[in-house]
Amino acid sequence: MTSQASALPATDFLSNPSLDRSAAYGDDLRSILSLAAGRVAHQAISAWDGYAPTPLRDLAALADRLDLGKVLYKDEGLRFGLNSFKALGGAYAVDRLVAARGVQGLTVACATDGNHGRSVAWGARRAGAKAVIYIHEGVTEGRAEAIRSYGATVVREGRTYDDSVRACSEAAARNGWQIVSDTSWPGYEDVPKDVMQGYSVMAIEVQAQQPAAPTHVFVQGGVGGLAAAVLSDTWERLGAQRPIFVVVEPETAACLIESARARAVTAVGGDLDTIMAGLACGGPSILAWRILQPGADAFMTIRDSDAAEAMRQLAALGVVGGESGVAGLAGLAKAAADPALRAALKLDSASVVLCYGTEGATDAEVYRGIVGRTAEEVRR
Repeated sequence: MTSQASALPATDFLSNPSLDRSAAYGDDLRSILSLAAGRVAHQAISAWDGYAPTPLRDLAALADRLDLGKVLYKDEGLRFGLNSFKALGGAYAVDRLVAARGVQGLTVACATDGNHGRSVAWGARRAGAKAVIYIHEGVTEGRAEAIRSYGATVVREGRTYDDSVRACSEAAARNGWQIVSDTSWPGYEDVPKDVMQGYSVMAIEVQAQQPAAPTHVFVQGGVGGLAAAVLSDTWERLGAQRPIFVVVEPETAACLIESARARAVTAVGGDLDTIMAGLACGGPSILAWRILQPGADAFMTIRDSDAAEAMRQLAALGVVGGESGVAGLAGLAKAAADPALRAALKLDSASVVLCYGTEGATDAEVYRGIVGRTAEEVRR
């Protein structure tokens, strides 16, 4: 059942009322995401030209400032030259479709806030397929042009991401296109599983880079696919001993915290306006929610100003983080500075916290406007 909530949550932090730490990661959840399928995804993606594990950065200065033991930041800013972790998801799903159906006559389509569409377009070009990518009016022209650079047709339609999802779905049905979406809905589940499983490659890389498990993971929300991929990995491997897991969303697009509060998949209304364009999603993926509802420890929201400040703090350390990519880190900074949240989340000077920095400067002008320097200047 899907209910409707107001756009703004009543509070910006919620301990998950449906959490069951003693629950096993059972066959029902492994049918969505699993360690075995993750190994298959990693084997395939690691064979692609240009593959290299992205850095796991130790932000020691930030850990000192927040009175934490360690802050680790998985920096996806240069993944396959697409500047985003999304390269792991959409492109992997396209590969799986081509392997199953062949490329002859195949046109893939999706709706996007930018990064996912770029990945699908890149994956389609790699495979020799056509791509049609739908964007909404809030997507910057810089992000649209980045998608076109991979040979995709870009269609701008709708006020919000969810509007463009509907437009894409209708066009795909008319034209016989294959949708490659990072969200799922009743009757559409197989492709989103592949997208999410591709994301789990990040977690596999982290294990090699940092064998000891962190005490906490802070990760951004959106429709929940990334969060579910990361959570599924630690839950299946570590069970009840997994890290404390916190999902972070923009306050104007907080469908996951509202779903947790309602204990049911819940859409949020409004224009979903936020600089965190990749997280401006009105409703959860039903598959992702099946993992997050029983398994995530807490949900919280942040303001645009929190994300912008996190971008500037990273830049001061020579690290480029985009608006959506820093949401988990911004949530950590907010929680660590609040005594009540520190206590609720058991954050202390011995905590080892992992954040997934899921994008770099995916729009150069937007990044420069927030940080005051270009990505190249920051890295220098």
